[in-house]
Amino acid sequence: MLHDVPDDLRSLTATQAVRLIHYGKLRPETLMDAYLDRIASREPTIRAFTHFDPAQARTASTAAPKGPLQGIPIGVKDVLDTADMPSQYGSPIWKDWQPCADAAPVAWARKAGAIVLGKTVTTEFATRQPGPTTNPANPAHTPGGSSSGSAAGVAAGLFPLAYGTQTAGSVIRPAAFCGVVGYKPTYGLINRSGMKIMSDSLDTVGVIARTVADCALFAAAVSGRDLGDPDAQPATPPRIGICRSPTWDLAAPETQALLARVTEALSRAGASVTPRELPASFNPLVEAHPIIMNSESARALGWELAHHPDQISDGLRERLAFGLNQPQSALEHAYRVFDTTQRAFPEAMEGLDVLVTPSAPGEAPKGLEWTGDPAFNFIWTALHVPCVTVPAGTGPGGLPLGIQIVGRHGDDQAVLAWARWVEAAIG
Repeated sequence: MLHDVPDDLRSLTATQAVRLIHYGKLRPETLMDAYLDRIASREPTIRAFTHFDPAQARTASTAAPKGPLQGIPIGVKDVLDTADMPSQYGSPIWKDWQPCADAAPVAWARKAGAIVLGKTVTTEFATRQPGPTTNPANPAHTPGGSSSGSAAGVAAGLFPLAYGTQTAGSVIRPAAFCGVVGYKPTYGLINRSGMKIMSDSLDTVGVIARTVADCALFAAAVSGRDLGDPDAQPATPPRIGICRSPTWDLAAPETQALLARVTEALSRAGASVTPRELPASFNPLVEAHPIIMNSESARALGWELAHHPDQISDGLRERLAFGLNQPQSALEHAYRVFDTTQRAFPEAMEGLDVLVTPSAPGEAPKGLEWTGDPAFNFIWTALHVPCVTVPAGTGPGGLPLGIQIVGRHGDDQAVLAWARWVEAAIG
């Protein structure tokens, strides 16, 4: 269905805007102007960008190539290289560094017709020290991290699509904190070439948008995969396992109440809903994940540690030291835990279409010094499985809450479709 062009172009989803541009009802530069106006008014408070050149963005919009993302502005997390913008990775070590080539996700987005609006704030090397970005729902609170600028920028209406990356919970958690949709694909679905890799076993490129369909549109365009149409009505309701996860003891009261409320709503909507906890054999992931993440990150930052250790934050240096000090036996055991749990996960999902689990322990914490706990994310990242967070109301402080939909490795199309179904069911 072709929509009329609204007065506020930012009310269009990316999917709707692409359709209007395709049929000549909307010009990419007109859409860009709407976002540039919004940035002018909101960016001083949100601080989503680490690099933004409105003239460059406007010029690029006049020559957008045809494609599935034709003329759509996107934010690019500043751990993905860009040939025409600095890539600083959230670190003073790389201040004003200018790569000579786009990272693969950026190159494929441009080829699909997207316009890179700017580079979005990341924590230091997508791990520790937060940047200045604020939560659009309440600027006294963190937007989450490490994809801080991407999640806040989408939520504030600065751009409709953005790249994030996840090593523990850096796509899902900030999207939930900001009240938007975050999609962490199956590990490797979006190529990482040209990304500042920290943990080779975990780092996953994901996307953030206002709708599940927009996430599918974006990820499909840059990965070459068919991710379907999540807005299509499935023939039958899903079989859902309600999974509190091994870190349930960290769930705030609002998250405990949210999961109970969502369980009731899904059952009323016709889903087959049953409790489904991961077997105890998955509990070792709680210790294995930080061992692998920090050990691999320390090796990835070998040059920075050798030449600029004084420009690495104290918090990150402590975690890198933890990683480097792991005995070989501990690291080998952690890799075995990853391998065995990844192979065992399909059996843990037997008889289900998806799991539904919290996206975060609770609302976004107050202050900008901490981006929140990835307790409800790192297990799924370690398992390499796709997950989507959708908005699920607000908590006691009026800040957004999200609910997370998790599926089998490689089953991204179904996970996106069921995420949309869950979103509609919880209203």
